[in-house]
Amino acid sequence: MAAPLSACQKLSARRGRSTVHLQSVPVVFTEAGGKSDLRPSNTLCSSTQNGDTVCLPVPRPVIKPSRFGPEFFDRSCINLARALLGQVLTRRLPGGDELRGRIVETEAYLGGDDKASHSASGRRTARNVAMFMAPGTMYVYQIYGVYYCLNVSSRGDGAAVLLRALEPLQGLDSMRESRGARRKQKTCKPLRDWELCNGPSKICQALAIDKSFDRRDLTSDPDAWVEPDQDPQASIVCASRIGIGSSAGEWATKPLRFYLRGNRSVSVRNKSAEQKSR
Repeated sequence: MAAPLSACQKLSARRGRSTVHLQSVPVVFTEAGGKSDLRPSNTLCSSTQNGDTVCLPVPRPVIKPSRFGPEFFDRSCINLARALLGQVLTRRLPGGDELRGRIVETEAYLGGDDKASHSASGRRTARNVAMFMAPGTMYVYQIYGVYYCLNVSSRGDGAAVLLRALEPLQGLDSMRESRGARRKQKTCKPLRDWELCNGPSKICQALAIDKSFDRRDLTSDPDAWVEPDQDPQASIVCASRIGIGSSAGEWATKPLRFYLRGNRSVSVRNKSAEQKSR
C-alpha cells in the first residue's frame, strides 16, 4: 500500500507535478546577531521539479506579554478578582532587584450596594479616590495606623479587588528580611516561605509597598506590575470575605473571596466552601 501523500505533495499533484523537494529558507546572520531573509520568517518554502516555489505558513509562537495592559483590568470586579488568581505580582526595588509572588487569594469589593466596600453608596473620599480611577489603578490604604493593604481598581465606579495572599516566587530572602523588621514579636525563628505573604498587610510588608503607591497605574508603573502566568479557574474556591462585621448585613456573608484550592499561602481556608466548590 502506498504511503499517504503529504500536504505539499497533494498540492503539487493537483498541479500535475509528481514530487516536491523541501529546501530550507536561506538565512543570513548579521554581526549584531540579527538575521536577514528574503522571505517572511513565518513561512516554509519548497521547490518543485519545474523550478516553482510553494510557500506554506508556519504558526507563530505564542509569546506572553511581560505585563498585563489596561484591557486585562477592564472587567467587572468579580471577574477581575478571579482572573488575577495565578498571575504574578512583580515589585522592582530601588536597587533593581525584582520580587515576585503568585496571586493566590483575592476579595472583590463592588462599591455601590456593597456595604463592606469603602465606596459603598458611591461614597468618594480623599482616601478612596483610586477606587474610582481607571481599571488597573493601585488603591493602597493604611489600617491600624501601621499596616498597608493593596487593592486594584476594576470596571465600575468604586469597585476594586483586594490582594489577600501571594505565593512567594522570587526574592524570598529580601521578603523575609522586610517582614522580620516589622514583626511585632522579635524571634530567632525565621518565617517559613508560605508565611511571607499570607495576608494583605504581609504582602505590602514583604514587597515594600506603602502609601506612595496609591493611585499609581499597574499597567505602566516602573516599580510594580502584574505578569501573566497561569489560568487556574478549575481550582478556585469561593467563600465569604474575611473580617467583615455584621454592620454590612447580608454582604458580610456573600461569597466574594476567591482563592486557589490547596495552596499553602492562602491566609484562611474555608473547608465548607471547598466542599461546595468541588
